[in-house]
Order: sequence, then structure tokens, then C-alpha cells
Amino acid sequence: MGTPDHWIDALPQAVLLTDAGLVTRVNAAAARLWGVPQERAAGRPVLEVVRRHTLETLLERGGELELEVTGRTLRCTATRDGTLGALIVEDVTEHRRREAELREATAVLSHEFRTPVAALRGVLEALEYDMPRDLAQNFVRQGLQETERLARLAEDLAVGFRPTRARTLPLAEAFARAERLLSGDLNARRASVTFGQDHLVRADPDKLLQVLLNLIENALKYGPPAGQVEVQTHERGTWIEVSVLDRGTPIPDTESLFKAHTRGRAATGQGSGMGLYIVRSIVHGWGGQAWAERRGDANAFCFTLPGVGGIG
Repeated sequence: MGTPDHWIDALPQAVLLTDAGLVTRVNAAAARLWGVPQERAAGRPVLEVVRRHTLETLLERGGELELEVTGRTLRCTATRDGTLGALIVEDVTEHRRREAELREATAVLSHEFRTPVAALRGVLEALEYDMPRDLAQNFVRQGLQETERLARLAEDLAVGFRPTRARTLPLAEAFARAERLLSGDLNARRASVTFGQDHLVRADPDKLLQVLLNLIENALKYGPPAGQVEVQTHERGTWIEVSVLDRGTPIPDTESLFKAHTRGRAATGQGSGMGLYIVRSIVHGWGGQAWAERRGDANAFCFTLPGVGGIG
């Protein structure tokens, strides 16, 4: 059996207990953080263990602060009760990184809203005046296109906040929805898309559709005009890999494309550079992976999602 306070060693946070300025106990995480064996830390002055005057002062006064130590962000909290003190240190590096990415992504997407909103204002102002029917219909079409763009941006903003509504579905169902929604774009570009073998998967249908739309639209934009986009599927153990291939020019740095507001060197026209960042965010949400690679003469943008067997 362990000691009555053995639970303290199971905590992920580093915990250091003191009495009258001397260390009485450090847990396993604290021993790893400061590189001091637990048995050697007991009875020593606080500064000899933590080796930072900032933390010694924090223990004396109580309170909270964050420290940057060798590329990590540590949240340090100290409490006092008479001569007794406690210092708790938590590594919040990943949490802070995600916060920064979220702020960055939200700022970029918020900026992107300005363009379609301005375009819609122009359309509505134009429609206030009498004009030939065919010209009015042209303005209405423009307005509908900008409305669709606003709807997509709103979907992008919701990534990470909408609750997951995962269910079992055949990939063919998501493929059919994507093809239907992209039919106008495919006709306008005189392009085509083909889909691979069907598989049963476990995912949120709307988020899966968003991933497919982002990747296929990306392939249509940066692949050759009037080209063919190929969506392949493969079993990878208990996972299903989906790959969207286009015959565009080779991409030199595929990993950077998945960062917030990053666009390829060949990118032209308007775009937030958020598409692949959003794809990876969604895919990571269901435990999968998203990446890009060169396959023969094609760029392949790939992701995995949980498979459930039964089809294919």
C-alpha cells in the first residue's frame, strides 16, 4: 500500500509543499520538473529546489504567475496558511498555443467577412433602382453567391465549437452531397470529380462534408483548368484514408499549408488561407490525421477517419 498522500504523485501538475521556508514534500511531477529526487528535496530550502527567485518570492507572497522556461509556458500558483505553503506548477504550453491559433483564426475569418458583406451591400443598393430584368437577375445571382460565401465562412468560424453529432454512414452518402453542392462549380470549370470505393465510417456528416468540400474546391482552384479531381479511398487498418488528387504543379512545402491563413505560392484571387487549417482541425477532432504529399504527377491531400467495416 502507498502512503496516505500517495495520490499526489499521480497528479500531472508539479506540487511542492513547504513549512517555514523548507521543502517538506515534492510529488513525482515536481521531481521531474526540477530534476531533484523526492527524498533529497525534503528539508532543503525552497530556492535550492526550484532554483528561481521568482518562485521563491511567489511562495512567500502567494498568488499566480506564468513563466516561460525553455520554450514551455508554466502556470505557477502558490498558497500560504501560516508557515505552510504550497506551490503548484502546470504546463499550459499546448493550451496557450491553441488559444493563440484560435485568436488568429478568428481574426482572419472576421476580416474575410468584410468582402462578401460589402458586395451584398452593393447588390442591394443596385436593386433599389429600376433596371432590365436580365440585369436584375444577374445582381441577384451575385448576391446569392456572396450569401453562400458568408454561410461557408460562418461554418468555418464554428469549427471546434459545434458539438459533434457522429454517426455511422457510408462514405458514398458524403460523396453524393459534396458532388451535388459542387455541381455548379464543376460545370463552370468544365471539370469533373470521381469517387473511390465506398466504406462505412464513423463521423459527423456535416463536418465530413465540410472537409470534402474544402479539399475538392482546393483541387479545382489549383489544379489544371477543365481537369479531373480524383477522390480515392483506402483501408488503413481500422481507419479509412480519403485522398483528393489534382494534377496541379508540385507544392514545395505542404506542411505549412495547414497553418492558419497560409496559402500556396500559386494561389491567386481572394481567399482566407484557412481551408486546410480548418480541415486539419476537424480531422484531429475525430482522432484522425490530415496531410499532403506528392503522388506521381498529382498533389494528394489526405485525411483519415474511423472505419466500422461492412462495405468495400
